[in-house]
Amino acid sequence: MVGSSKRRSAAATTSSSPLPPPCSAKKRKPQPQPPPFTSEELMPLLRLLASAISGSLRFLSSADHLLLPSESLSLDSSIESAAFSLSGLLSLFPPDSFPLDPPPPHSPWFSRFVAASPADDRRWVESFRMSKLSFDALLQSLSHSLQSDPSAAAAVPPDVKLGAALFRLAHAAPYHAVARRFGLSSPDAACRAFYEVCKAITDRLVSLFELSSDLRRVVRGFEQLSLPNCCGVLGFARFAVEGASRGGSVIAQGLVDSEGRFLDVSVGWHGSMLPAQIITRTKLYKAQALVLGLGSPMELNGGSVPQYLLGGSCCPLLPRLLTPFRGVDSSLNSSKAASFNNVHARGMELVYRAFGRLRSRWQLLQTSWKKECADALPYVIVASCLLHNFLVKCGEPMDDEIETTMGELDFPDFEGKGDEDGERIREMLASHLSLVTNLRLMR
Repeated sequence: MVGSSKRRSAAATTSSSPLPPPCSAKKRKPQPQPPPFTSEELMPLLRLLASAISGSLRFLSSADHLLLPSESLSLDSSIESAAFSLSGLLSLFPPDSFPLDPPPPHSPWFSRFVAASPADDRRWVESFRMSKLSFDALLQSLSHSLQSDPSAAAAVPPDVKLGAALFRLAHAAPYHAVARRFGLSSPDAACRAFYEVCKAITDRLVSLFELSSDLRRVVRGFEQLSLPNCCGVLGFARFAVEGASRGGSVIAQGLVDSEGRFLDVSVGWHGSMLPAQIITRTKLYKAQALVLGLGSPMELNGGSVPQYLLGGSCCPLLPRLLTPFRGVDSSLNSSKAASFNNVHARGMELVYRAFGRLRSRWQLLQTSWKKECADALPYVIVASCLLHNFLVKCGEPMDDEIETTMGELDFPDFEGKGDEDGERIREMLASHLSLVTNLRLMR
């Protein structure tokens, strides 16, 4: 017992004794830090940096008309960032210890560009998305609305206002960059010029929305696409807005003809809304019976087909809005529903491509708009659509390599029941298109 007690005591003593500390790596001696730069040592470096920034600014001020807009804007942004960093460093020194030369005087980029570029210069299209001929025609259409008060201290010529607005719209250029290039007094002046031009466009060019004024031309255009009595293709697009107050986007409804011109536009709908909710609230929906009812129905396969519009699968089927058949493999032309869907899909590409070209040409529409500017976005979209129509009318070339599927992916399919009259009209049109397809295959 005694021995056992001793063993237990020894075990207890062993288990209760503190464990040796684990092996640890040797602590490294702190490396000596280099002494901070003195002001005398920093001054030559700062002078060198300031000289480089000044040289870049002089180059940009004299040769920016030779650069592509994207190149000059990128260089401008880099110079601005470097100058901002330099000013932060200089703020650490006494004000008189580092005098800087003022920036060299120069004439605005736009003045030098106009003087140096002939009428057929490709840089007009690169800078303003249109030829000089179209620019001059647009200026003539808007000049009355863009006149400044001659007695004003800072009167801006109409061509400068128009050029500044188009440059910002085409390249999403910030207002300070627009002001410098066009000789405007401040970014606020550039902002005023931009919205003044947008207002002039919506006031003066609104007649380019030609649904009611040129319906016969529209119908003839769709006949060439095997869509008899069609008066337009309806589609939707989202334009990004920061924050959640508008659901992250503004929705635009657009109706286009067979050439991709906008016939009607309704913009400003909340990003959370569905197309079926938007359609019935638009002026187009309220006016369609009057506008489309003026045209004569067309006899097809023993039935009467009124004038109608095409709409995507996100839309409800209505008597004058025909959507594709559901659950049909359009790659197989063995049914009249497939024939209809194939022709319908080609028609829908027109509106998707029109919105795609709009974003591609006017890159400001690709940006996410700040919450405080969101109220102005619908206004700018309408002006952009009118400019699009103006350039189609002028014969300006369009970019054919545009993605056309995004319009379909942005909105879910409509799940409700279709209108019975709409189903009847779609069936008659599908029978006609199936017959036309079969006749072509037999040739």
